[in-house]
Amino acid sequence: MRFSALLAPLLVGLALSEPASATNYNVSDAEQHEKWHSVTLSLGDERHFRALEQTSYSDSILSVNYTPGVCDLPWLEVRVELEEHQPESRVANLVPGDLRVDHETIHSGMAEFITQRGDRGFYVNFYLDTQDRLLDEMRAGETLRLRFDRGDEDYWFMSFELAGADAAIARAERQCEAAG
Repeated sequence: MRFSALLAPLLVGLALSEPASATNYNVSDAEQHEKWHSVTLSLGDERHFRALEQTSYSDSILSVNYTPGVCDLPWLEVRVELEEHQPESRVANLVPGDLRVDHETIHSGMAEFITQRGDRGFYVNFYLDTQDRLLDEMRAGETLRLRFDRGDEDYWFMSFELAGADAAIARAERQCEAAG
């Protein structure tokens, strides 16, 4: 089913700047899958395919991202909206992070917090040895829980709904493979 035109500005405004730069991509071919969406991002000949959940928080978006040519290496990312545009691009922090779907495996790895010059968000990129298994669990689960250990027992928790994740992730992956 197609998502309503009312959601398009929110998708564009909050989620769809690329983590590699503060460049805004053109958004097309958006489709709603329960709590998730799948979209195509483009800038010139560059294409990315994204499955995203933006309903759990008003200022944060979880996405699974695919790039043609490396469709077998999707990346998982959280974008959090900040109050101000960032003055510089930098890695703000690298912390241990745990991700868990429902009562399944605890996936431990590292979470890299990144800011982009001119962007009002910061990005959390995950480095996990078991990302394929996590994505499989996300496709079948109800809730994804994240825990970041910022040191000195300072934890930050987030959770995202997974209703529609299977269809959105599958569509983004199929589109990537078809474009490759």
